[in-house]
Amino acid sequence: MLGVSLWRLWMLLGWNDILQRYRRSMLGPFWMTASMAVMVGSLGVLYGELFGIPLDNFLPYLCVGILVWNFIASFLLEGGALFSGAESYIKQVSLPFSVYVFRSCWSKFIIFAHNAVIYFAILLFFRVWPGLVALLAIPGLLLLTANCALMTLFIGMVSARFRDIPQLVGSIVQIIFFVTPIMWKPELLHSRTYVATLNPFFQMIEIVRAPLLGSAPSLKTYLAVLAITVVNVVVVGAFFVRFRSRIAYWV
Repeated sequence: MLGVSLWRLWMLLGWNDILQRYRRSMLGPFWMTASMAVMVGSLGVLYGELFGIPLDNFLPYLCVGILVWNFIASFLLEGGALFSGAESYIKQVSLPFSVYVFRSCWSKFIIFAHNAVIYFAILLFFRVWPGLVALLAIPGLLLLTANCALMTLFIGMVSARFRDIPQLVGSIVQIIFFVTPIMWKPELLHSRTYVATLNPFFQMIEIVRAPLLGSAPSLKTYLAVLAITVVNVVVVGAFFVRFRSRIAYWV
């Protein structure tokens, strides 16, 4: 819990990551928001027509799906640099490794908040509102963030030892994007919807997406995400305890 007590430090580092990434840029992180808005709009119209789904139904679904997926993918894709990218800090300053995890979470949450503007714009455009059930997205997002933090911790440790891991993760993330119901709905599989429900990333997305679309996540979704969380805590926790002393040498 020492890392939590240093919240001022990791929040400052996370904010500095955003500033450095978009240094001398007029729009800053909103370039990502503009890019996502164009992507959601173009894909929403195209796939809505292909699947025969009304735009006011499909566009919010696609928007939230991409919003949450980009949040998850950022942890996976940038996890490789979690420790190797902080080599100078690790070798010169004695800080809990959790500080770097919190730093990563904070910077990605800032980007998520920027991109969420598109979601609210779509709600206003179609004059729809999810109601109070949308508040369930808050605990869902916290649970999702906890799992993403554990995954990025694992990827960060393995990548510090084996520098080819980020390239491998990048390839896997692309495959996961297409096989996960983000641009398409599970109902399109008809009798094979189990293919989607067995996908752990679908369950992690759904625990946030469903409330933001006006419906409570199913009990099956909650149980699946809790099971994923337990597995992550046990596996990543054991791995971290076993190899935490080697991280400084690996980077």
